[in-house]
Amino acid sequence: MHISIRGEFRKDTFGQAGLILLMATTALALLGPIAVPYNPNHQTHWAFKSPSTFHILGTNHVGQDNWSRLVHGARTSLLVGFSVACIATLISTLVGSSCALKGGLYERIMMRFVDGLLIIPAIVVLILVSAYTKPRLYLLIVLISLFSWAGGARIVRAQALSLKDRAHIWAARSFGGSNWYVMRRHIVPDLGPILVVEFIHSFRRAIFMEAGLAFLGICDPARVSWGIMMRNAIEYSYMNVWVWWLVPAGLALSITILSLAFIGHTLEPFMEPRLREHVDA
Repeated sequence: MHISIRGEFRKDTFGQAGLILLMATTALALLGPIAVPYNPNHQTHWAFKSPSTFHILGTNHVGQDNWSRLVHGARTSLLVGFSVACIATLISTLVGSSCALKGGLYERIMMRFVDGLLIIPAIVVLILVSAYTKPRLYLLIVLISLFSWAGGARIVRAQALSLKDRAHIWAARSFGGSNWYVMRRHIVPDLGPILVVEFIHSFRRAIFMEAGLAFLGICDPARVSWGIMMRNAIEYSYMNVWVWWLVPAGLALSITILSLAFIGHTLEPFMEPRLREHVDA
């Protein structure tokens, strides 16, 4: 690769803004127990309160502090997004690079399996699974991950096919390097920038999907989520305080997704060779 990730961010204002927004959201989520004055699940008799000195975003229908729930919702979204991105990127790397190196029947079978996953509507499967199982957070992470790696595997395979014929790969094979050795020591390091981009895209998709599923009621009831906050706000839209649940949660979700979109846009040249024309080789 002839492009520096650090150099791309130095030249792109949107990328810098995305990093700042994402770091701010992450810091708020990590400092949640310090930044909020109340337990987000603690119910009081002060329901439907407008913003005040004690509750800067008011309270919801059961008297829970909206600011506390907003901060803890960031922790849920980032946890799901990061976990899904790690799992999906790992599976994409293993499947895509192994198909490129091994080829033959194994490659044909795995690529047809990938094609099948790409056409299955993930949201429908998740709704069906949630109807028969408890939608706990770890199960949600696993299910979203299973439907998030297929597209990345095709990208990794395509790039690995172009890498495996290079001189250093042939040199490694001539000295007895196995497929696993070549993948671990040569293919994956060369795919580093592309894997970073795929990680960011998986992160963004997972956060959006988690919020959407929570809005539909498919979520862990013990966890605070931005999607749950928006769902509750819609249910009480006839009250004059519902806006203090909906707008902050929707804005926080939008800012987080937008920050990841900015970062992904900055890193697009790693995924699309035609975008590299403006970069010095």
